[in-house]
Amino acid sequence: MTDVSGPTIRTLDSMVVYTNPWISVREDRIERPDGSHGIYGVVDVPDFAIVIPMENDGFHLVEEYRYPVGRRTWSFPQGGVEDSPSPVFTAHTELAQETGLRATSMTHLGRLDNAHGTTGQNYDIFLATGLTAGAHEREHTEQDMRQDWVTRADLEQMILRGTITDSNSIAAYAMLLLRGAA
Repeated sequence: MTDVSGPTIRTLDSMVVYTNPWISVREDRIERPDGSHGIYGVVDVPDFAIVIPMENDGFHLVEEYRYPVGRRTWSFPQGGVEDSPSPVFTAHTELAQETGLRATSMTHLGRLDNAHGTTGQNYDIFLATGLTAGAHEREHTEQDMRQDWVTRADLEQMILRGTITDSNSIAAYAMLLLRGAA
């Protein structure tokens, strides 16, 4: 494998073309290594955490309507916290907000790029264990969210059948398996 260090594309200028409280989109004018010019569209969004709440050889999932894909989808709890002091704080907050669960142990499994051809957003994956039930604290935008516990076999079948299509949840599960934490 060839090691190429440093950027191979140079940014000539950058302009924000759209912004709202959650995302901004910028268009960068770039120069490639051969000297040719082009543009690159980049979506800037904050990093987030995804939490795998595991107990009794199964997992807690959440389901909600996802507007961009036009359907309800299942996933592991995930999201971002504005001005979060750390990824583990974000993980604990998202777990409590979406499921009501509190974890005595939050193990960091890794950090991945999210759609690295479109955004510089990253996410941290955490395994939550030692779970205690409590009241959820969902945001107003999560009012249709529901949760359920599934066995490991059911989770894997949901992935294979296309019931779980969230690529971040599938990547998180793969990281869990590769780390031998499951």
